[in-house]
Amino acid sequence: LVLGGGAPVNEREYREPAYYKELAKFDINNVPEPDTAAVIEMLVNSHNIASKRWIYDQYDSMVGTRNMTTNMPADAGVVNLKGTNKALVMTVDCNSRYVWADPEKGTSIAVCEAARNIVCAGGEPAGVTNCLNFGNPYNPEVYWQFVNAIKGMGKACEHLGIPVTGGNVSFYNQTAIGGKVEPVYPTPTIGMVGILQDKKHQMTLAFREKGDMIYLIGPVVNDIASSEYLALYHNIKKSPVPSFNMETEIKVQKAVSGLIREHLIISAHDVSEGGLFISLLESAMPLNLGFDITSCAEVRSDAFLFGESQSRVVVSVMPGQDRHFLDFMTRSGLPFMALGHVTKGEIRIDDVSYGHVEDLKKDYDTAIEKMM
Repeated sequence: LVLGGGAPVNEREYREPAYYKELAKFDINNVPEPDTAAVIEMLVNSHNIASKRWIYDQYDSMVGTRNMTTNMPADAGVVNLKGTNKALVMTVDCNSRYVWADPEKGTSIAVCEAARNIVCAGGEPAGVTNCLNFGNPYNPEVYWQFVNAIKGMGKACEHLGIPVTGGNVSFYNQTAIGGKVEPVYPTPTIGMVGILQDKKHQMTLAFREKGDMIYLIGPVVNDIASSEYLALYHNIKKSPVPSFNMETEIKVQKAVSGLIREHLIISAHDVSEGGLFISLLESAMPLNLGFDITSCAEVRSDAFLFGESQSRVVVSVMPGQDRHFLDFMTRSGLPFMALGHVTKGEIRIDDVSYGHVEDLKKDYDTAIEKMM
């Protein structure tokens, strides 16, 4: 019984929520193209995207003197293991909007994004813990979310070969709105730890120098579903989970790990909330650099810049390493594309200027503080 063998299982009633079928009715063709500048301003000021600096600056972020990302921001925290050549890599991830749209896929995405963050920081995923936050389990629709979230976590961990070492469950997270009890969005928060086998392979998300080349690894998809952009700018809350393929995800992570080990890239940052534009901006801001990119003509510009389809990573490459990078990516068989190059500070997309990085950085860094 301690190991689970022969333990009784309570098969509680559950059913698919009424809203679930409505999500499939979403059609990107019914969504008008936006004012790009207005979307940018809205996203950098979004509480889901803006810097949480106002919060974490109130605490010890140095972890003694072990925090290796204090001056080298990365997709995951890196903690020095003194006296060894290794370090721990840690992250916490979950997008509850994705899980609400599809509990199984949304939770798989949470696990895979955590692993992607570990990989982009130079580490190897090693173990998962969780904090599963849901509404009342006696509500069959809430319990359906819970059951499928567990399935999604299990499938992702199995594909990635990562054990779940522990976790906890928090039910009855709900509130009364207009006399009606509403559960929170299902939020299976994933904590993941990884190992950086050699500190020389630590990777930053920050662009390094003007003139470095910028590439996107992973598929470009005409998809804006469940994105921060769709919810904020268009106020559309019902849409499917973003495009996601587990096999592609594993291949992308393997490729990024190989590029880091072979010293072919000098930064790596995954695409998540806010889409490609926010990933580029977050890579540009640490050293007050900018970027000049060309969008993909095969998809809508809003999908290219602000869509949140999964399994994508932005990397930068020194000009002298271009040929070796291209050879590696060609052998990988993965889709990738050249986006453009790092600039001194201006942000340009398709030959249109969207200002200077310092102006956007000011909004990004102070948005939460202003809300408080």
